[in-house]
Order: sequence, then C-alpha cells, then structure tokens
Amino acid sequence: MGSLVSDSPLLGKIRNVAVIGAGISGVVSAAHLLRDGFNVTVFERRGVIGGVWDYEPQPDRDPPFPNVRPPDPNWSEVEKKGLSSDEVALIHGPPNPCYAGLKNNIPTPVMRSSLLRWPEGSEEFVDQKVVNQYILDIARLHNVPDKVLFHTRVESVSKPEGDREWNIETSTFTRTDSSHTLVKKSWKFDAVVVASGHYHVPFVPDVPGLATWHQRFPDRVTHSKQYRTPAPFSNQTLLLIGAGVSALDIAKETVPLGAKVIQSRRESKYDVLGSRLPEGVERVAMVAEFIIDEDDKSKGLEPGNAIPGKVVLEDGKVLEGIDQVIVATGYITSYPFLGDLEQPLVAWEDADERTLITSDGYITHNLHKDVFYIPDPSLAFVGVSHLVSTFSMFDFQAQVVAKVFGGQAQLPSQSVMKQEHLERKVRFQPGDRFHSMLAVEDAYIEEVLKWVNGDLLKAGVELLPGLDDEWHAGYDVLKERLKGH
Repeated sequence: MGSLVSDSPLLGKIRNVAVIGAGISGVVSAAHLLRDGFNVTVFERRGVIGGVWDYEPQPDRDPPFPNVRPPDPNWSEVEKKGLSSDEVALIHGPPNPCYAGLKNNIPTPVMRSSLLRWPEGSEEFVDQKVVNQYILDIARLHNVPDKVLFHTRVESVSKPEGDREWNIETSTFTRTDSSHTLVKKSWKFDAVVVASGHYHVPFVPDVPGLATWHQRFPDRVTHSKQYRTPAPFSNQTLLLIGAGVSALDIAKETVPLGAKVIQSRRESKYDVLGSRLPEGVERVAMVAEFIIDEDDKSKGLEPGNAIPGKVVLEDGKVLEGIDQVIVATGYITSYPFLGDLEQPLVAWEDADERTLITSDGYITHNLHKDVFYIPDPSLAFVGVSHLVSTFSMFDFQAQVVAKVFGGQAQLPSQSVMKQEHLERKVRFQPGDRFHSMLAVEDAYIEEVLKWVNGDLLKAGVELLPGLDDEWHAGYDVLKERLKGH
C-alpha cells in the first residue's frame, strides 16, 4: 500500500480521484490507484467495461463530411423532443469502432498489463473477445467494476482559480419501463485521470467532392468507424483511403470475399503496414478529387451498379467503377468536457501554456511525459502516447500516476516541465506525430523509471519494476519487424 495522500507544492493533498473511461487505460489507472489506497470513481458513458475492445453490431452515427477539427460539444442534443430512448442512448453513449474481426496488432507478450498475465498458451494475436475478456479479468481481479458508474458521461471538468478541487458535471442515462431518464449530477475530486481514449471523433479529410459523394450515396461512402463486418463489401470494388491498422484489417477481411481493394494513401515514414496487405490490393496515390457524373440524375443507386463518377488521384491517375468508399483516416483527439482548454480554432503552433487541444486534433499540449498537465498536474492523462505497445505503456503510465499522486515520486518544478515541453516542440517537424513513440518507447520507459524510482528509493518504498525481460525481448523483435516493413 502506498501513501493515502500526497502533499507537494504542485499537487496538494490527493485522496479522491476521478477516472474518465473504463477501457484499458481507465481500468489499469483505477486498479493502480486502488492498490495505492485512493478513493476512486470511474465514469463510463457506455454500459460495459472494455472500451474499443467491446464489440456491438450497432455502429455509431455518420460523422460530418468533412470533419477536420475537434467539434464543439452539443450536450443538449439528447434532450430534443421526439427522440426515442434508443436514439438518446446512441447519442449519450456512442458505440465504439470495434468490428467483429478485430484482433490486436501488437503481440500479446508485448501488449500486457503488469496486473495480470495473459492466459497460459495465448497466441500472439487474438480476437477482440479474448482481449475484452482480459480487460474484464484485470478489472474484476482488482475490484474496479464496483467503482464504475455506467451510462454516465462527463460533460464538464473544471477547477475555478483558487480552488483545490476539480468540479465534474455528469449526465446519467437510465432506461425505464416506458422511456428513459437523464440525471445531472455535480461532483468534487482532488484529482482527475483522463483515460477516455482516441477513437471517438472520426477524422474525415476535406477532399474536394467527397462530401458530395457522401451526400448523394451515404450507404456507399462511410468512415471506418461504421465498419462492422466484411459481408456488405463482397465482390465490390472498394476504395480504401488511409494506411493505418483499420485499413489493413478491412482489406484482409474483404479480399477473401471477392472484393477488389484499392488503397489510396499518402506516403510517409508511418506507412509501415503495406507489406502485410493481402495479395492483389492495389496501392495508389492519395485522392485529390471526387467527381460526380453530371449526366447521372438518379437519386439512388441500384444494387450492383458502381458509383457514377470518377476519382482523381494526386499523381493524375483516374479511378472509375468504384462501388464503395471507406474513409479510414483515423480520429480527432478531443476532450469536449475540458471546456476552454480545448481550442479548436487555434493552430497548434499558437497554443498557449494552458491549452490542451488545438485545431490539428492530434497534439495534446502542455503535458509532462505525455501524462501530467503542467499548469495543474492533479489533472493527468493515460493513453495519449501513440504507436506504442498500448496495454503495457498505459499500465506503466498508470503506475507513475499513482506514485506521483501518492507523493512518493515528485514532479520537477513547473519551469523545468515547461522548458522540457518547449524543447520537445522545437524538435517537432511537420509530418511527424508529436506523441509517436514508434520503436522508442523502451527508452521513454527507462527514462521515466529512472526518475520515479530515484524518488521511491529516497522515500524508502518499493520500486516500480518497469517492464520485464520477456517484454524487452518481445519489443526488440517488434522493432526489427518494423525496420523490415
């Protein structure tokens, strides 16, 4: 057991902690905080633990086309007259992007929590049911479910100047025999851990003509967040835009059903999955424009007919005969409950020392080690780091949060944290991903471990173990794979 409270100049006393989200980041955050003696409340807007690994057939609503910056929250949308309980539930706790065939893309020996090993004999790559059960097992083993408030979305997190506590405003959706209720509630906490994940707000690029194609043929032009199974794409010509994991998985699932897949992407150092595409997938340049056939006056499309139009690529090549388009271009990072700390109209270069999110919808600004909010480190984030071993990294970050909140590990002064963050921004190059730790997260873990364990040693308490030899061996293999992509 660690200290029940911290008392540092930056943090003050911490006993009661809110955790936002009950996916892997929220579960491990809650578990480590509970182990160290904190009072924990977890807010989860859906009805289950598991985050993106819990599959439900119902997809989310279509995003706007285009959708390029963090949206303004519309909390009152659920109160519109005439909405059914099912419609309110969909808005209040939107489905995640999990598709039926989702598997982990990081081998299980490298993607694991310190709180529980994978079951004996687990394969390197397992389906979402196995991953989801693993998260549930971690949660149950550490009594996390008792601390979760389900169907409860966080609408505001704020701390008025001079206050020592964070104010949280929530809305809880409950079905009744004939309808539903929405109950608002206010809370106060000493600290907050944001563990809500990245995969909520689809990024839809502003490609000329794409919005028109989607408006005319909404069933044929979708974002990958809506993808659930490959069956609708059987024997179709499918244009996939994007080169990430979702695009790879969709190609691997649809090609065996006779789909002709064309992958349009922009070449970059992060385009590392091309060698894993199934045979026959055609890789082409990024789309420059979608053009509608002006001679086509039909209001809909007959099954079996291609979209009447053409796609012009950045290299001038023209594609025709496209049946389906899936925009697999990722997600916008957004924390709508953080109020004016989110500035969707401000360019990333112009972020001040308070701002967390800017118009790019990717960088989470002003975090120390991707975790602690520099102006007030009693607000922490677990899961911001990108292109990492996910479960292992987020578990490690959660351990660090518990030790800092418990006062056993001390943060540097604000001036030191600000300077380090500024130097990191100066090194940032266009085309880079600010939070990417592709093939370097082991160095990050060792650096943070050296800092934290130095303080734990001085405090005379048990050191954090870091990642074990099995993890490091597996991570070395993974790095070699990435080099040979």
